[in-house]
Amino acid sequence: MWMFVCLLKIIRMLRRMSQNLPSCAALSRIHKPVQRITKKLPRHLKCVEKGAQMRCDATDLLTSICNLIKDSKASPSHHYYYTNPVLEATRQNAYEVVVTIVSFFPNAIWSANEDGHNIIQYAVINRSEKVYNLLYQMSEHKNIYRTIKDPFENNLLHLAARLAPTNKLNLISGAALQIQRELQWFKEVQGFVCPLNIIQKNSFGETPQMVFTREHKELVIEGEKWMKATAESYTITAALITTIVFAAAITVPGGSSQDTGIPLFTNKTAFKVFAVSDAISLFTSVTSLLMFLSILTARFAEEDFLFNLPTKLIIGLATLFISTTAMVIAFGAALFLVFGHLVHLSNSWILVPIVALTFLPITSFATLQFPLIFDLMSSTYGPAIFGKKRDDPFY
Repeated sequence: MWMFVCLLKIIRMLRRMSQNLPSCAALSRIHKPVQRITKKLPRHLKCVEKGAQMRCDATDLLTSICNLIKDSKASPSHHYYYTNPVLEATRQNAYEVVVTIVSFFPNAIWSANEDGHNIIQYAVINRSEKVYNLLYQMSEHKNIYRTIKDPFENNLLHLAARLAPTNKLNLISGAALQIQRELQWFKEVQGFVCPLNIIQKNSFGETPQMVFTREHKELVIEGEKWMKATAESYTITAALITTIVFAAAITVPGGSSQDTGIPLFTNKTAFKVFAVSDAISLFTSVTSLLMFLSILTARFAEEDFLFNLPTKLIIGLATLFISTTAMVIAFGAALFLVFGHLVHLSNSWILVPIVALTFLPITSFATLQFPLIFDLMSSTYGPAIFGKKRDDPFY
């Protein structure tokens, strides 16, 4: 829907320039696309599968409107019609709209809001990574953005150090992942600007790092609380599993021989499965416990939220899942050793629900905790949201 918001802004501008339009025939160029979108918009809200056609119609409408504005007699005041739409497209991360408008009006790339921020600066402020990535497609003006400043002497890194808008932060679950994304933005822009800009001060006497620390102070505190609460809850689980599997290791199913002390079921395959699973569960649960304890004793500095703390949480959750799975397998093997003889009797149905329920905790853990693990791994080690997206130059 972001494309339609931008188009509505352009259409409002067209009403104000009606006296400058070439002819009524020019209006007919946009009448059909508008009519198609108007008819399909209610259905689009109900039927997602028709989104591709809606997107195509919206692109046609945008192109027609840009052609209409370009052919009008108000050439010197073209910026009056595209400034608000291109800024709105930047705010909503609609880089296709930005590219289309700039392709018709190259000066639109320098459109500025009331605070004097142009498109790239506005993209950094609003965390619009797709529009920001247009920097990597520029061949002529890229170096200008390395040193450009706003009216308050803020360079691009100062703007990246600001706290992201609430609507952009809410797209990320968990305060720890939110501060991680903010750090990723700061490090990305830090690698783009000139080295001197990293220590430059704005008109308020603040360096980019000082701005970042001030703006994200509350978010860091919330991230620390979220990380500690998560680690504490999993620490209890890991400790319980460690206790259980350790007790099971020294109390083998079926008991041991009174003469030799060797377990009675040593030669059975199920016993070997039990021994290996129990050992794996013990070692992984201890590893998980140590990871969560290291989180609880961490210093929780800003930089730790980038890789250190998320990596520890990923390792802790992964080893906890392995430990839980191995513990359930060991439990199933122990039951089979003790009650396996029932398979040959008429009441073998007793083992059926036990085997079926064995997969319940594994499935539950994977279903409930996989979203968190996936978010952590994709945010920490997944494909970067920054970088070159297309091979053709923007200019």
